[in-house]
Amino acid sequence: MHMDMSQYLEIFIDESKEHLQTMNEILLVLEGDVENLSHLGEIFRVAHTIKGMSGTMGFTKVADLTHKMENVLDLVRNGVLKVDSAIVDVLFECFDALEEYIDNLEKTGKEGDLDSSELVKKLGVIAESKSAAGMGQKKSNIKVETPKVESKPVLEDSDFHISLDDIQSMIHKAFEMGVKPYLIKVTLDPGCMLKAARSFIVFNTLERFGEILKSYPLAEEIEDERFEDSFELLYFSKLDETYTKTELLRISEVANVIVKPLEDIELSLEEKKADVEIDLEHIESKEIDVKAKDENQTKGDKGKTSKTVRVEIGRLDNLMNLVSELIIIKTRLEDLETTNQKSNASGDKNNMNEAIEYLERITTSLHDAVMKVRMVPVERTFNRFPRLVRDLSRELGKNIKLFMSGEETEVDRTVIDEIGDPLIHLIRNSLDHGIESPTEREKLGKEETGFVALRAYPDGNTVVIEVEDDGKGINPDVIKRKAIEKSIISRDEADGMSDKELINLLFKAGFSTVDKVTDLSGRGVGLDVVKSKIEAINGTVEVVSTMGQGSKFVIRLPLTLAIIQALMVNLNEEKFAIPLNNIKEITTIETQNITMVQDQEVVLYRNKTLPIIRMKNVLDIEHDHEDLDELIVVIVKKGDVEAGLVVDSLIGQQEIVIKSLGKYLTGIKAIAGATILGNGSVALIVDPNQLF
Repeated sequence: MHMDMSQYLEIFIDESKEHLQTMNEILLVLEGDVENLSHLGEIFRVAHTIKGMSGTMGFTKVADLTHKMENVLDLVRNGVLKVDSAIVDVLFECFDALEEYIDNLEKTGKEGDLDSSELVKKLGVIAESKSAAGMGQKKSNIKVETPKVESKPVLEDSDFHISLDDIQSMIHKAFEMGVKPYLIKVTLDPGCMLKAARSFIVFNTLERFGEILKSYPLAEEIEDERFEDSFELLYFSKLDETYTKTELLRISEVANVIVKPLEDIELSLEEKKADVEIDLEHIESKEIDVKAKDENQTKGDKGKTSKTVRVEIGRLDNLMNLVSELIIIKTRLEDLETTNQKSNASGDKNNMNEAIEYLERITTSLHDAVMKVRMVPVERTFNRFPRLVRDLSRELGKNIKLFMSGEETEVDRTVIDEIGDPLIHLIRNSLDHGIESPTEREKLGKEETGFVALRAYPDGNTVVIEVEDDGKGINPDVIKRKAIEKSIISRDEADGMSDKELINLLFKAGFSTVDKVTDLSGRGVGLDVVKSKIEAINGTVEVVSTMGQGSKFVIRLPLTLAIIQALMVNLNEEKFAIPLNNIKEITTIETQNITMVQDQEVVLYRNKTLPIIRMKNVLDIEHDHEDLDELIVVIVKKGDVEAGLVVDSLIGQQEIVIKSLGKYLTGIKAIAGATILGNGSVALIVDPNQLF
C-alpha cells in the first residue's frame, strides 16, 4: 500500500536548488541597493513555486516557510512594506533554512530537525505590523497558527466501510507486536481540484510513521480519483491518535480527519492461525524520533552527488545524428562482409579500409558529443561564493569584494561535484589569513577594500581555476619557523629549502601558521584537505605568492574523468596505462649513471636530480634481476616535482575508458582503476600521484 514519491524527489531537489540560487543572487543585489525592487517579482515567483512544489510533495516545513515569505514579499511588491537591511537579513535567514531543508532532503529524504518556527513568527510579525520593527515584540503578542485538533468523536462501526470482521486477525497481531491499530477517515474539501495529489500526501505522511494495510476504496482507485470526497485507511503505528490527526490536518485541502483506535478482540484458534504479515521493523523505523537514523544516513550519504544533468536540445540532436550515422556504417560494414564472401577483389579491401576510417571518425565525434552532454558550466559551483564572501567579510570586519570570471567554462559533471569544498577552503583562507583589516590596509597604503578573484578558463585538456587575493601574501620565514616547531622538517632541511618549497609545506596535514584558533581557521585543517580532494580527481594545485602583494592558488583539473588519453606500457607480459596528462617526457637512462641517495635511486637529468622508481618493485611484479645497460624511463610530474618510472617497453598512446575497481579493491597503492583493451583483456591504470 506504498505510494512511491522517490521518482519525483530528485526532480524536486534539482528544481529547488535552481530556484534557491536565483533567490540568493537577487537578495545580494537587493542588499546592495534596497531601493532597487526590479527583481522582487522574481523572488516572489521563486517562493511561490517552491511553496507549491513542497506542498504537493508533503514537505510542510518548506511549504510553511515559503508561504510566510510570500506574504511579506507581496506586501513589498504592492508598496505596503518598505525594504530595509533588517528585512533583507530575515530573507537571507529564510534562504539558509530552505537550503538546509533541501540539503537534508537530498541526503536523507527528510526535511530534518531544523526548527524554523521562530523564523516563521518573525515573518508573521513583519507582515502583521507592516515593518521589520515589530520583530522585537514580546512573544505574547505573536499569533501562531496551529492546526485545530477536534475532540475524538465516538464512532460506530457502521460509519466505516472497512469491516472489522474482516480485519480482526490483523488487529490481534498488531497488539501482539506492540503496535496500535487505527481506522482513519480523511475528508477533503469539496472544491479540491487535485484529489489524487492530496491523497498521495496523506499516504506519504502516514507512511513516515507507520504502515497502511488496507484502504477503501482500493489504492489504485484513489490514485485514479475514483472516489467522492473521502477515503478510509487501516493504519498501524506506534504514535498516538492525536499526533496522527494533527499531522494530517496540516495538509492543505484536508477538511476533516477521524481517527478511531481499534480494540483487541479475542479470536478463535482458526483466526489466530491466519497468515497476517505486519512488518514491525518497518513501523519501528518510522517512529517520530528518527534523529539517530537521520545522522547515520547523513554520514553515509555525505558524498552523494546529483544524478541528473540538464542538456541543451542541440547537443542531444547532434548525439542523435551521430548515432544515426553509426547505424548507417554498421549496415555498410555488413554489406561489405557479404560482398567479400562472394568475391576476393582487392577493391573490396579498399572499401573496408574506408569504412573503418569512417567508423573511427564517427566514434571520435560521438565521444566528443557525449563529453559535451556531460559538461556543465562551473557557474553552478561559483554561484554560492558571493554569499559566502558577504557573510565572512561581515564576520571578520573586513571590506572585501569578490570578482568572478569564466563562469561559462565547462567541466565534466563528476569533476564539478568535487571542487566545491576545496574552493570554499581556499576562499575562506584568503579572507581570513590573506586580506588585512581595513586599518592595516590603510597603513600599508592599500585601498581599504580588498579583493578576491575567482577565475576559470580552459587550457588544453585541462581547466584552470584560480583563487587570488591582494592581501599580505605568504611569508616563507613564518612557515619555516612553524614547520620546525611542529617537527614537520628539521632545521637543516629547512635551511636547504627554497621559498617555493617552504610555501608548499602549507599542504602538509595539520600545518597552520596562525597562533589563535578561530571558527574559520587555525585548526590545521584545510589546505591538506584541498590537495587530497583535488588529487583524487587527477588534478593539481600550486601556490604563487608575493609578500605584501597577495597570493594565488592555481588548480588544474581534467576535463573529464571518464575517458582519457594514456600511454600503454609493458611490465613483463602485463600491460599498464599511464595517464598522458601526468607525463612530461619519455627518455632512456644509462644504468651506470644511477646513484643511491638516502635509500632512493636518483640520476642527474637536465641538471636536476630525478628520483627513479622501478615500477616492478612498486607493483610486486617478478623480474629477472638482470641489470640492463639502458633503461626506458617515463618521466611523470606532480606539480613541480618529477620522477622517472622504469618500464620494460612502450606500446603507444591510446584513448582509454576508465573503469572503477569496485569497493573491494579500493585503496590499492599506485592503481587508479582499470580499462578494457580492444582484445578484451584488462589493463590496470597507474596513478602517478601516489608514487611521489
